Amino acid sequence: MSLQKISAYRCFSGEQLQFSHTSESLRCAMRFSLFLPSIARRQRVPVLYWLSGLTCTDENFVQKAGAQQYAEKYGIAIVAPDTSPRGEGVADDPVGAHDLGLGAGFYLNATQAPWNRHYHMYDYIVDELPALIGDNFAVDGARQSISGHSMGGHGALTIALKNPGRYLSVSAFSPICSPLRCPWGEKAFGAYLGSERKDWEKYDAVELLVKSKERLPMLIDQGTEDQFLSAQLKPELLLDASRKCGYPIDFHYRAGYDHSYFFISSFIGEHLAFHAGALGG
Repeated sequence: MSLQKISAYRCFSGEQLQFSHTSESLRCAMRFSLFLPSIARRQRVPVLYWLSGLTCTDENFVQKAGAQQYAEKYGIAIVAPDTSPRGEGVADDPVGAHDLGLGAGFYLNATQAPWNRHYHMYDYIVDELPALIGDNFAVDGARQSISGHSMGGHGALTIALKNPGRYLSVSAFSPICSPLRCPWGEKAFGAYLGSERKDWEKYDAVELLVKSKERLPMLIDQGTEDQFLSAQLKPELLLDASRKCGYPIDFHYRAGYDHSYFFISSFIGEHLAFHAGALGG
């Protein structure tokens, strides 16, 4: 798992870095981006994992969200992995659709051929990548949180809910709240996990929320003008589940905002402040 540095830039006194490595869980070369605040030159810092949405790579968030200034302010590292395995021999949607295959890993472990050879994004995000980061950078793995957007919001919520005690906080922008009940999820889960819908529940935030014993600090922002709100995201299902099981969510409908990085950049500072409070950053 030797690292190869692709790029390095000074940014708000910290460093914005990009690396490649060979992933054992994904069986291919992977890239990730890493922001290290300046204080990481002197001591280990807490870390936020950011999971991006459909069609994105590790670069979208880094270039568009404007998070580095807040990460420097609070002394938090940010790790932004790619959204799927990639490379020669990695399965893709037969017609090149955006919601399956490359750029659409959905942060789960696929069980169905041909996807099960490479599509183990859950293992990569939860175990392999944090171990790699902890071994090579001044990052404190005992103080980590997770966040994401859309498909990545789904990933952040489900990974946090499935791993009590591992993360100190979780947040999401425009998350796919219940893949069992939306076209994106039905297509991807059917391909990656098979036709048995019971197997899908372990990657559905609504199903996981009602079973959770932990009450992790959770922040969600959702734009009211999001073009995917009613058909794909369905936050009302998550809010209804939270009321029924008594799981507190700091949830905000943001009037006039859509699904884009204009929305994310408008509120990313609040999300970094939220995570800093939990991480001690």
